[in-house]
Amino acid sequence: MLIHPWDAARTDTEWQEWLATHDFGQLAVNGLPGEPPHVQPVHFVYEAERASPHAPGTHGTPGAYGRVLTHLARPNPLWHALEADPVVLLSVVDDYVYVPGPWQAAPDTPAEHGVPTSFYAAVQLRCTARVVDDPEEKADILNRQVGHFQPEGGSARAAVGEAPYGRMLSGIRALCLEVTDVRAKFKYASHKPAEVQDRIAAGLAERRGPGDAAARAHQARRRET
Repeated sequence: MLIHPWDAARTDTEWQEWLATHDFGQLAVNGLPGEPPHVQPVHFVYEAERASPHAPGTHGTPGAYGRVLTHLARPNPLWHALEADPVVLLSVVDDYVYVPGPWQAAPDTPAEHGVPTSFYAAVQLRCTARVVDDPEEKADILNRQVGHFQPEGGSARAAVGEAPYGRMLSGIRALCLEVTDVRAKFKYASHKPAEVQDRIAAGLAERRGPGDAAARAHQARRRET
């Protein structure tokens, strides 16, 4: 992913706060020799402050940027590839919109000369994966996921040997992904002149299509920082 200086996350807090509310992505696992990569859509929980006890906790090493927790069905075809190469990439993209060319036209140039583009937020987490088969740890990971997605409660907790989920634990494998590197991009015309940014913001407000409000909020936020 190409990241121009003006599109880069300003701080770790910027991408971490965004990721806290964007918890569905694509997990890419290197394929076995001669096979293409596996790409698995997945809900996940990102824990910025909860690194593995095995992690040294410095940048460039496992756990440097926290961890990701998720689980997949045991019959999933990616397990052999994951065990052969535990280095994976979790990609999350959202708040994307199409920006018409006239909105992007430089000052004092014809509107039809503007170049269309895409706005989007994207975070890519490079991780070292650890497959979890221990029933107690799997139950803990499931409960952390449910606690994130259902903070209001309403579901029973997973516990080994207990109904309703205990007997289902053998049908899944959990994943603990120690985040070793992060690439974050917020592409919202931060380098454009104020006149152009104002025109884009007005266009997004008037169009009011899917993603327009979120894109406009990103644009305004990054103009203020």
